[in-house]
Amino acid sequence: MQITIANPQKARLETIDIEFTDQNTTWFDDDESTDGVYMVTDFEGGLLISELGYSYPILIYDKSRKDIDYDKHKANELKRMYV
Repeated sequence: MQITIANPQKARLETIDIEFTDQNTTWFDDDESTDGVYMVTDFEGGLLISELGYSYPILIYDKSRKDIDYDKHKANELKRMYV
C-alpha cells in the first residue's frame, strides 16, 4: 500500500510503498489518546512511528523496533526529538 509519511531528516512529506505485517510492525492498542503511538514499523533500515489521529507517520533513519525495545514510550520520546 502507498502511504504519505513525514521525513524530518529531509524536511518534507514523501509517499512510500509499505506492507504492515506481524514481522515488521508492533501495534499498541491500549492507548486511546490521539497523540499516542499506535504502531512502530521497521522500514528499509529505519523506524516508522505512527500515531492515532490524522498526523503523518514519521520516519526515523537508522533506528529499529529492537533499538527502542519495542516500547511505545521510547518511540514517543524518539519522535519528539525529530518533531
